[in-house]
Amino acid sequence: MRIHIATDHAGLEFSTQLQHHLAAAGHEVVDHGPIDYDPLDDYPAFCIRAAQAVVRDQAEGIETLGVVFGGSGNGEQIAANKVLGVRAALVWSIATAELAREHNDANVIAIGARQHTFDEAAAFIDRFIATPFSGEERHARRIAQLAAYEQDGSLEPDPRAGQGAPVQPDVLAADDSSFDPEAG
Repeated sequence: MRIHIATDHAGLEFSTQLQHHLAAAGHEVVDHGPIDYDPLDDYPAFCIRAAQAVVRDQAEGIETLGVVFGGSGNGEQIAANKVLGVRAALVWSIATAELAREHNDANVIAIGARQHTFDEAAAFIDRFIATPFSGEERHARRIAQLAAYEQDGSLEPDPRAGQGAPVQPDVLAADDSSFDPEAG
């Protein structure tokens, strides 16, 4: 399988280890991250390029996934999810790695390289790669809804619509209420 990876300075050492780990497992690794350490580099372009490559390869029928990582993985996930067709999930455990694939058909995962040991992160990545999408109807339906929104902004009908009142989101407490979130 082809694995596109990307990081910024926060994951550069991790990236080198990961490339060797994935290659030893028989994967083709494509690195979209920095070449040299620069503490002021920025992750968005690196992660977006990796995500674009995943979508491009999948469109060509190439079996491929992506892994983006940085200090926390949060920004890297956000960057990857800006690419049309990417379903990037933040992974912090074996269970979240499995569920990202089984339920969400994630094609990219994000990991906080400063949050885990290399062995932990490698185990998450290995499980992500090994886990197939379940194909269950409910999960496929939800993924289709996300894809429709990406394409044209369409959403499923609002269940509150047609009840005679303007559709407004639920609010926990009005601004003028005496609601105290610290109480109780």
